[in-house]
Amino acid sequence: MSSTPFFSFMQIPKFSPHDAEVLGTDAHLPPLSESRLSPLALRDHFSRPGLPQPQAVHEPSWSGKPPKPASVLLGIVTRSEPTVLLTVRTAHLTSHSGQVALPGGRQDAQDADEVATALREAQEEVGLHPQFVSVLGCLPLYITGTGYKVTPVVALIDPAMQLTANPHEVADVFEVPLAYLMNPANHLRHALEWQGVKRQWISMPYEAGQRERLIWGATAGMLRHLYDFLQTPD
Repeated sequence: MSSTPFFSFMQIPKFSPHDAEVLGTDAHLPPLSESRLSPLALRDHFSRPGLPQPQAVHEPSWSGKPPKPASVLLGIVTRSEPTVLLTVRTAHLTSHSGQVALPGGRQDAQDADEVATALREAQEEVGLHPQFVSVLGCLPLYITGTGYKVTPVVALIDPAMQLTANPHEVADVFEVPLAYLMNPANHLRHALEWQGVKRQWISMPYEAGQRERLIWGATAGMLRHLYDFLQTPD
């Protein structure tokens, strides 16, 4: 299980993840087999009590403020080849604009719990109705450097879903094969030295037709958390 922290660099001046040097991959780690990524196997793994889980991640704080609670929906679409539902945030947003993200956002006072936040945000952002979502469980907190303590809510999504992206928040919605994301050979390692401190992080570039989608920062970190959790022995 990897214990290397992953970091977001949203507030580093002139930093572009697309230009970051690739130090290597994690190809020495085993990919998860297709049998472990089936909806039945995923449901079974999450239902087993006492399984070791990855520890919460704390990015270095750039805000200096107590983190606010938030949730994302790490939704696995149960196609013949399972996929993960991802979005591209619109360019005009003040936080993480233009980045690949999981549907989600800040917890509201009326939300019953972290799961309710994830389901509400997914419906608001991409029109995903909760009736198409079956929650498996939650991964440990991911505390971002931009001031959020995020609960990743892992769920199965019925491919019969009908999505409508909210144009104020979401520029695009797409899917990436779960097997691709759960193969560490596709996890590229980077390092950046800033203000005398060297930080390590990963990205997961994915070619979608003629377009590359660069998954990095907190989104890549939470997907890596999923890998760490699923590769623990049953």
